[in-house]
Amino acid sequence: MPISGLAPSTTPVKPAHFDIEKVIRPNILALHPYRCARDDYQEGILLDANENALGHSIPRSSNQIQQELSSTLDADLNRYPDPSHDGIKSRIASLRSLPGKDHVFLGVGSDEVIDLLMRVCVTPVNEKILITPPTYGMYSVCAQVNDIGVVRCNLNLSGSEGEGGEHGRFSLLVDNIKAAVLADPSIKLIFLCSPGNPTGTLISLAAVKAILDYEPFKGIVVVDEAYIDFAREGTSAVSLIKDYANLCVMQTLSKSFGLAAIRLGIALAQPPLIQVLTNTKAPYNISTPSAQLALAALSEGAVQNMHLKCQTLVDSRKQLQKSLESLSALGVGDVIGGNDANFLMVPILNKETRLPDNARANAIYTELAENKGVVVRFRGKEAGCDGCLRITIGTAEENAALLLQLQSVLQ
Repeated sequence: MPISGLAPSTTPVKPAHFDIEKVIRPNILALHPYRCARDDYQEGILLDANENALGHSIPRSSNQIQQELSSTLDADLNRYPDPSHDGIKSRIASLRSLPGKDHVFLGVGSDEVIDLLMRVCVTPVNEKILITPPTYGMYSVCAQVNDIGVVRCNLNLSGSEGEGGEHGRFSLLVDNIKAAVLADPSIKLIFLCSPGNPTGTLISLAAVKAILDYEPFKGIVVVDEAYIDFAREGTSAVSLIKDYANLCVMQTLSKSFGLAAIRLGIALAQPPLIQVLTNTKAPYNISTPSAQLALAALSEGAVQNMHLKCQTLVDSRKQLQKSLESLSALGVGDVIGGNDANFLMVPILNKETRLPDNARANAIYTELAENKGVVVRFRGKEAGCDGCLRITIGTAEENAALLLQLQSVLQ
């Protein structure tokens, strides 16, 4: 069954064992997408969408409002937004070295992309996803909402071969995933977080390719790259998209671009999957103010600034790690994971045993937040993260305040 809106292609699909029409739910393949008014016309006397022709009602008389909202208020807020946002997609495609906008889908944060992938690929009750704990919690939450089963294959939780990398702590146990897929053909999606949250650790491209090339798995591998711009160059799975129709890479403007408030998530894949997602999404999912900010953030100058800020945060991450090592005597353990994101995972140790201590870590987390004005995140209940606090890299002043308050609490 052809995908609605996708032009026929005679190009051979790679890998040969993948057929997207066998992954997408039949009712989704048969779906004729809702056609909104702006799909037809975006200019002229627009009397087709039941919009408010008199415009918004936010007063312009207030100087404060004028300063805060002037550029936004100049937009046509009474009109529905562009449903496709081709300008944003083209800039993302260029930034990530993809052929064109037909390789890009935009969602309301990555969470919409996660939900949409599950809804179009995984049949409720009967089919499943696979996740690799410790990992981003929304995969399992979204699966539960959609009544989808979850298979869990832990990452390597041992630090016996070092931190991160091909075989160290939080690396992908490829053979375990292959065994799980072989044992359960109902697995349709495999979610890999790289760099991971909360692990802060890249998954090697060799490991990703090993799953993509595994013939018994007929589904889609989803690589969540929310933190990829903080990692070293050449580590993004986007480079694999040209050769793998069974790959979807998620990215976002929330982290490296510093635009968490506008909720703009990205899916990057070959055109057939992008078309299915486009056919299934809500008609106007990205608002005009969000789109304006996204387009500006993807301009050449803004992208250069983004890279500079990422490098500043990476340098600060290294400095903060050194500073935390100086608190070892007070019970701060060595940072774990590959340190490929904009945060650190730090175990808090028991004073007597010098082993990771969940109770002490949770108490320190609470004291910092409630009495010291410094909020980190307790992650001790995640697999392989006993006693861990996840600390986001802040400004130089914020990092200094964290160290001062952490030292006072530990004492």
